[in-house]
Amino acid sequence: MRWLILLVFTLLTGCAGMTSLESRSAEVSSADRQPLVLVFQKYRGAPYIYGGTDARGFDCSGFIQLALQEAYGLSVPRTTDALARTGTAVRRDQLRIGDLVFFYTGVKQLHAGIYSNKGRFIHASTSKGVMESNLDNPYWQRRYFQARRLL
Repeated sequence: MRWLILLVFTLLTGCAGMTSLESRSAEVSSADRQPLVLVFQKYRGAPYIYGGTDARGFDCSGFIQLALQEAYGLSVPRTTDALARTGTAVRRDQLRIGDLVFFYTGVKQLHAGIYSNKGRFIHASTSKGVMESNLDNPYWQRRYFQARRLL
């Protein structure tokens, strides 16, 4: 019931003040997109905390684990390394909503997010917490490693 109320509220509030992930939801016909939008709205801005797995703070894999569970009922591994070995490899030009994207951010250090649409992904960043970023941003473009499909 709570999910239905949130969905109705989201549809009635229109585009004013929406982030790019939210405002693009009407442009995508995929039924898989709406649950991810709702999860992003719920946790956007939650701070980054290493080892965090809830709204008080997330690390990247903690956010992915909770987001995929809430949006799709999918249980996934807790660590970024384990997530990077889960599912099937996907070429960057074939990404779909819900695919995981991975980046090398340091020596043997991975960062991950969830592809949201049109070259963008949601993730728990160390600087701004849960946010949406562009894969074509030079920082992410240089560090892109792989994508995995779990859904």
